[in-house]
Amino acid sequence: MRTIKSDLSILIRTVMVYSMLVASLLCVLTAFSPNFHLLLVFRTLVGITLAGLPSVAMAYLGEEIEPKSLGSAMGLYIIGNAIGAVAGRVISGTLSDFFGWHIAIAGIGIISLVATLIFWYSLPPSQNFNSRKLEIGKLGKSLVDHLKDPGLVCLYGMGFLLLSSNVALFNYIGYVLTAKPYSLSQAVVSWIFIILIIGMFSSVLTGKMVDRHGKQKILILNLIITLTGVCLTLEPHLLSKIIGLGLFTFGFFGGHSIASSWVGQRALKNKAQASSLYLFLYYTGSSVGGTIGGVFWSTFGWNGLSGMILGFLIIAFILTACLSKVVLKANQVPTVEESC
Repeated sequence: MRTIKSDLSILIRTVMVYSMLVASLLCVLTAFSPNFHLLLVFRTLVGITLAGLPSVAMAYLGEEIEPKSLGSAMGLYIIGNAIGAVAGRVISGTLSDFFGWHIAIAGIGIISLVATLIFWYSLPPSQNFNSRKLEIGKLGKSLVDHLKDPGLVCLYGMGFLLLSSNVALFNYIGYVLTAKPYSLSQAVVSWIFIILIIGMFSSVLTGKMVDRHGKQKILILNLIITLTGVCLTLEPHLLSKIIGLGLFTFGFFGGHSIASSWVGQRALKNKAQASSLYLFLYYTGSSVGGTIGGVFWSTFGWNGLSGMILGFLIIAFILTACLSKVVLKANQVPTVEESC
């Protein structure tokens, strides 16, 4: 029995390591793309292979971390997202400005390879994972069961809307800052994105606040902060835009850490599938927000794009209200212990 358990714990780690390794190698290969079509293929494959890491990682935390510490642990996990977002934009933006995009992409891939080796060496094996045979019918049924839970549906929608807003905001703010009257260089704009490091602090702080005040209240607070940040970017002064980006970043990472950890807690079984479904819709939001955001930007400018983001956040508020009703209806009003 111990041997089987040991093999399973090794498997969990292997899935995450290989996911990172293959994605890193594909990232390096992208730098040698001879045309746009092959570049698009490589980037698609990166997204597919990298998906194995966060889906398993969230389930890993949900099963391995003590419930009272899960809020803080998930906050620390989201810190990794913040660091990655900062490094990706700052390093690639700076390298692109001086050496071109080929060197920038290759550099990110090499850094990812190094991170993979550190991850493989330092991650402890899973101790609480229970394996199951792959049965397509049961897998499909469990996914449908997750979608029948109105609480999980609200959380999935929350992740979708949060990343849609985030990608739309940060993808197109660069065009605003490089254009008149700001006329900033690409390297300078990339360093402005270091503001994403705020996510490191907001995730940890949010985890601690959730432990004290509950998920619902702090989720609403983070949504209010994101909405305030978007409104500030409408101000023409450069400092106002930067402060707005900071507030939005704080609220986004805080909201995402709450929603993602809540999925793992609400799903009483098949946690990995529940987390995978959350991440699927979360990253679908990235594609939708980036694409629709481009239409709003090209048609209505920054004001129109900001209006689209505000609309997404208002829907997120509505989902939060629906989630509160679901929790109350099921007589699951969070206590301090349940909120952890």
